[in-house]
Amino acid sequence: MKHIRLFSFGMLAVLLAAALTSVARAGDWAHPPIVVLPSPDVNRVAGGITPSQMRTAYGLAGITNQGAGQTIALIDAYDNPNAETDLGVFTTQFSLPACTTANGCFKKIYASGTKPATNVGWSGESSLDIEWSYAIAPKAKIILVEAKSANNNPLWHAVDVAVQNGATVVSMSFSGGEYSGEVSSDSHFNVTGVTFLASSGDGSHGVSYPAASPYVVAVGGTTLHVSGTGVWQSETAWSGSGGGASKYESEPSYQASAQTTGKRGVPDVAWDANPSTGVPVYSKTGFGGWAEVGGTSVSSPSWAGLIAIANSSRVAAGKTNLTQPQFDLYPDAETDYHDITSGSNGSCGAECNAGPGYDFVTGIGSPKANLLIPALVAAP
Repeated sequence: MKHIRLFSFGMLAVLLAAALTSVARAGDWAHPPIVVLPSPDVNRVAGGITPSQMRTAYGLAGITNQGAGQTIALIDAYDNPNAETDLGVFTTQFSLPACTTANGCFKKIYASGTKPATNVGWSGESSLDIEWSYAIAPKAKIILVEAKSANNNPLWHAVDVAVQNGATVVSMSFSGGEYSGEVSSDSHFNVTGVTFLASSGDGSHGVSYPAASPYVVAVGGTTLHVSGTGVWQSETAWSGSGGGASKYESEPSYQASAQTTGKRGVPDVAWDANPSTGVPVYSKTGFGGWAEVGGTSVSSPSWAGLIAIANSSRVAAGKTNLTQPQFDLYPDAETDYHDITSGSNGSCGAECNAGPGYDFVTGIGSPKANLLIPALVAAP
């Protein structure tokens, strides 16, 4: 289900809740794991952790590479008619380089070849995806690929279209229930030179797809506390973070030293997702302006930005783009990550609790990018 925390800020909150609910009533397969705190005044910048603070917190501030030469694709359903202008408001507010169709930085693609219907809830999601992948990697190119609906086949087709259009990193901020035939869909994410990431979901304990695919980097959620300048202070598991052992996917070899269920464990890694420590997003269609947003919808595109930076640095060093970086993410988990050791996403026992090392709520933790990116660059 979609989650929205409502405040007494008038019809904006009511309309947004109705829009998100309408997606589920339409019988759609997937939904965006997004939690929205509407701003008291949508014309003013919402609260939350800013791009500069986030980059500082996760060790990106001292890294000069910002993703040049990489293309990040965001996969979303339906049309966001204001996606590009929303990004313009965001980049202006946070002093980021302009990213437009005119300068070759931004592109919107209709996966089916025709413009999909507009959807309010998914518009908010796509604005978030674009803005926060770009906030982390502001020299990467951005492609928004819009599926005609939120059913699985149109979404997988959109993934294929993204790859065909040169994406080197693909973020999927949506989740649906696992299904018995999901293994046959894994081939969409098994592409040399392309990294695929997906949100683990916001429904607390439980595994969703495509995060469950062993070819996808599954990204869970935390509660991140930073200083006024963005210095990392503390981090715990977010109660809404999806996770657990897959019903249908076997344990991949890269998790052999991390967990012993025999099934694919979700998530792999984590990022801030609690709406109470969320991020500002501008979406004219989705929110009517500014809103503070949380959910693992923040986590996946943000990690996509980090992977774009690692890829760009690898190419500069004469290496290829990453393929299934999970094989490189796990070995140095204790060194290159904030190990999240407290918090839970349910009452199911050990599988619902964060703890030392790998856990089914936050994976191997959130990044210390100043250590992790050099390790990814050094990988074969």
